[in-house]
Amino acid sequence: MEELESELPVVLDGQVPLGDLLSRVAQAIYAELSELAETLPNMSDAARKRTLADWVVKTKKQVVKLYAITKWARDADTVQKCMNITAFLMNQNQQFEDVMTGLTYAKEILNPARLRNHDLLTSLDVLTTGTYQRLPSDIKKYIIPNTPLTDAEVVSTLSDMEDAIRYRLRMSEIIPVEMSQHRIANGLVHFSVPKLFETAICLIGAEKNDGWFFVSVKFLITVGGDLTGMQEFPSEPTGVLRRHIADEADLRMARYLPLPDKPEFAPNPEDPPRPQLPEGTVDAPLVRLFNFLQMMSMSYQLEILCYQAQRMRSLGWAEFLKVEMRDGRKTLAVSYWMRPPQPGVPVLAPNRLKLPPHGGTLTISIVEKVDKKAARSPIARMLAELQRKSKLGDMCPSDNVESLQFDTKWEPMKSVLAANIDAEEAMAAVKELVVESDNIDFESMLRKVIEVHTQAILRFYQVQLQRGPIRVFSPAGKVVLVSERGYHSLRVHLCADEVAIVSIDTRTGRLSIRDTGDLAAAGRGPRFSAISDKLNESPNMLFDALIRLRYNTITDIVEQKANYLGFQVFRHRNFPKEEIQKLGPAARGTMYIQLANFPTHYLVLVLTDEEFRYALISTKMLSDTMFGNMIMEDIGWLDVRRIRGDRGADVDMDEVGISSMSHEPLVLQKRNRDDIPSELSRSEDSFNLETQVLRELYAYCCARVAYTRVERQFKLRGIPYTHVNPTITFPLISELGHIQSSLARSVPALCVQSSDILSGAPAAEAAMPNIRVIPLNWWSDKKAQVVTCVKLKYVQQPVGKRAAAGSSSKNIIRPSKRIIYDAAEAVVSFLSEEVDTCVDEFLEEWARVSKMVVIAREVARMAKGKKWPDVRLLSFDLQTVEFAYASDYTVLITCTDQLSPTGGSFELRFSRCAPSPTLLQPSSLAPPQFRFPNHQLRTNPHEEAEPYLRHVLRHGPLASSLNRLVELLRGTLPIAVELEHMRANYRDVKQLPGRGRGQPRIAARTGTSEPWVDTYVKGLGWWRVLYGDLRHALDFRLMTEQRIAILDSSHSLFNSSSSPTSSSSDLHSLLPIPDFEALVIDAIKSVRIKDEHVRVACIDAGVICDSSFVSGVARALHERVLKKLQDR
Repeated sequence: MEELESELPVVLDGQVPLGDLLSRVAQAIYAELSELAETLPNMSDAARKRTLADWVVKTKKQVVKLYAITKWARDADTVQKCMNITAFLMNQNQQFEDVMTGLTYAKEILNPARLRNHDLLTSLDVLTTGTYQRLPSDIKKYIIPNTPLTDAEVVSTLSDMEDAIRYRLRMSEIIPVEMSQHRIANGLVHFSVPKLFETAICLIGAEKNDGWFFVSVKFLITVGGDLTGMQEFPSEPTGVLRRHIADEADLRMARYLPLPDKPEFAPNPEDPPRPQLPEGTVDAPLVRLFNFLQMMSMSYQLEILCYQAQRMRSLGWAEFLKVEMRDGRKTLAVSYWMRPPQPGVPVLAPNRLKLPPHGGTLTISIVEKVDKKAARSPIARMLAELQRKSKLGDMCPSDNVESLQFDTKWEPMKSVLAANIDAEEAMAAVKELVVESDNIDFESMLRKVIEVHTQAILRFYQVQLQRGPIRVFSPAGKVVLVSERGYHSLRVHLCADEVAIVSIDTRTGRLSIRDTGDLAAAGRGPRFSAISDKLNESPNMLFDALIRLRYNTITDIVEQKANYLGFQVFRHRNFPKEEIQKLGPAARGTMYIQLANFPTHYLVLVLTDEEFRYALISTKMLSDTMFGNMIMEDIGWLDVRRIRGDRGADVDMDEVGISSMSHEPLVLQKRNRDDIPSELSRSEDSFNLETQVLRELYAYCCARVAYTRVERQFKLRGIPYTHVNPTITFPLISELGHIQSSLARSVPALCVQSSDILSGAPAAEAAMPNIRVIPLNWWSDKKAQVVTCVKLKYVQQPVGKRAAAGSSSKNIIRPSKRIIYDAAEAVVSFLSEEVDTCVDEFLEEWARVSKMVVIAREVARMAKGKKWPDVRLLSFDLQTVEFAYASDYTVLITCTDQLSPTGGSFELRFSRCAPSPTLLQPSSLAPPQFRFPNHQLRTNPHEEAEPYLRHVLRHGPLASSLNRLVELLRGTLPIAVELEHMRANYRDVKQLPGRGRGQPRIAARTGTSEPWVDTYVKGLGWWRVLYGDLRHALDFRLMTEQRIAILDSSHSLFNSSSSPTSSSSDLHSLLPIPDFEALVIDAIKSVRIKDEHVRVACIDAGVICDSSFVSGVARALHERVLKKLQDR
């Protein structure tokens, strides 16, 4: 059954190997995964999930289809057999059709053919004798078969032939020593030559002149590597090749044989004459056979090598591998790393090197050994000599043995990839290239050569990088030649953990630069591809390309970390070339990190050959340029070692971390390179910038800019300042404890003298000598602030509800967003939201706070110093002071616009507090408790006089001004209370619109004809009672020694008609009160009747009395005046 199936034709029409299909699908899935690995990191989370889902669905469909095909493939053998049977039947059917066509054709062409005349003589012979008498004897030989020999005859014949062969070989035939291994069997002699061939020949006959004829040959070879297509090179040739070998072998062995006496064919006169043996020579057909088969075996191997080379070309090496057969196909020349022809360029670029057309040539040739003696061993030479003497005597053989061998040469081209390698050393590294007949594998030979060539080129690159003009890659371990399983590459350490792999593609010979292959760096693939393309055009630029790649990688790392921290980072800013040169000649690249709180300042990372240099620059945009060019107004170099490593060191605060940051003309302080230890500048982690370091540098720059702006304000005001060690203990407000930075110890603090900064400010004497200024929030994303800490000379405890509401701890209060007060340490911290105006804001807040402190202190002293027991401090929170100046009458004092040209102003708010029974003593200034309506019980009559009273505090020293204000309030309180009582009696009238402060109320009593009464303030210590006809009024004026004058308003106290406190229009519009003098005398009499000790005196236009009796005198006089005016 198997034999029958083997006869069936094999049909592969439309069939695809399952292995190829599996390989194609697996490669497609891998390629898509690789592409996703490069593209997914740059996508958003939603897009990444959507892409992965689509890919999974599509790939699942492909895998399911492949699974179904795999199930169907189980019946592939049956389907193949059916297709083979179908093809066999189709071929058989085609043969039947061809026979029918042939018969039809024969019928058509034979019809017109004529028959020859009848052979009568032969016919008669057959009729008479029963046989042919005149036919040629050859017809009988061809038609009538000979009688076959029996098995015994065959064995006997073969044995006789073996004896003849044995005798021939031992007695007369010259056998090459290389063919000395032979055996005789089945009438044949079998010669075996190791690693070449095995052949069988036989004698034509037993006669002396009978020659040899070729029977078979087998080449002793084994093909290694890829065996695809090796069926075309069987070890035992068949078909045309065998016939060619047999004919050529027979011809060579029969070269000197004599022609037969009766040749079958007549000789052709055009044939060359048959060669003749020279005299003294003996025919050696076996030598010629050995030479021929040796050449055939080696040519056969060379053809196999050529086929393997062509096979490599078909597998992707076509553009980079050139295969040639030379010298009559005795030489195989293979050139690898072929470069495509460059377009004709008349002049090459300066940095472009003319490269060779290919990398090298591997040549395999069949040559004859030069030293023939060395081709054989001494024993073989001795055996050959003995054979010649014993068989030939003095004669010579007609032919000599040809000692052939494979000559393999490797010729690397010069300046391949701009690498001048040592060719002799490289060829010595290859050792010996030998074509092994038991393992013929051209690919392994070529890869061995390419591997050595690649290693030599990469070693040249390694030396070039280590000895380059810039000693960046000189330290040990920077450039390492790595060899793994025959794959060579250069591992170039760029910076930190970044490594670039420089390799040479075995197939194309192109340089390739790639990273370590992690998915995080997948986005950098196109950059490496572009660098590799440029590098293959000019391989001599490898050092420059790696330097640029190093700088780009460092820049990418810094940019990535800056973006991670949320910084605004730029690779380029619009600086002219001369501005960039200010960063120094060693700068190879820059990164600009803009300070969020200070947009005109940048932290600049300057890339040098060996390390980072850090600078803080201030910029200015030139408005008159077309593209908005920028200039560097100021440059300050940062010393990271001092900032991070020497935080606890005792160093000069003026030189910590930065050279200069003033806005005055700056002389750049360049750092001396000799001051940097070589082990530090050349350390492996010099470019390993940690995120924490970058954060601290950014924070430090923000701090320096903030300090610089504060210093600028001091300079503009001519205020001297000093840098102090931040480790010195200063009183620190616990309220600010959450806004501290670990880097604050590296930043020098500012200290100013209170006598300098508070010169001319109010209450400057209240501050201790040293005042500390500390910028805050420069280490965070929040807006930068400045806190100014002032320690007061004395402690004034805050009191009142507002102080308790703003308290964050036992001794800390925060009355406002900008002020924090530590009562235990007597430290006031002023918080400024704007760095550029922090000094102005501090002075303003200080003027306000200091005045409040002085007022609170003076009020606290009044009870004992002035013997005013009812004066007490009710509330104090640094922003406001509220105190009772008499009984339950209180005033709240605040101040605003302290830095205005007018010196600021005070606001007074009058109110009433809960009365204290302990203060209602006979000596108290508290007026008697009147029975007012409920809505009038808690009013303070001084509220109307606030526009006049507020100006008292602006004249003279604040302490004395406050005393005058309190005295004035206490002195005018009886007047204000009495007049409020008068007003309360007429509170039911309607208030009409159009009245302003300091003007009388215009109202009328509803439902009656009785004149109304109103009161208002005319000036400081001056009240007026206006009666209903608007023509008569009483003035109440405060005088010295707590005296009060009650006067007719129509009379002036001054000689001039116009005075600072009265207007002529009021005097002209008012009329004297009728019988006013009599009314005054009558009122005084009525008061003295009630109290004979009353202190009162009558004057021309009114009466003067002590403030303690003003209530009775004013009420009696008012009643009489009112009655007098009603009676008119």
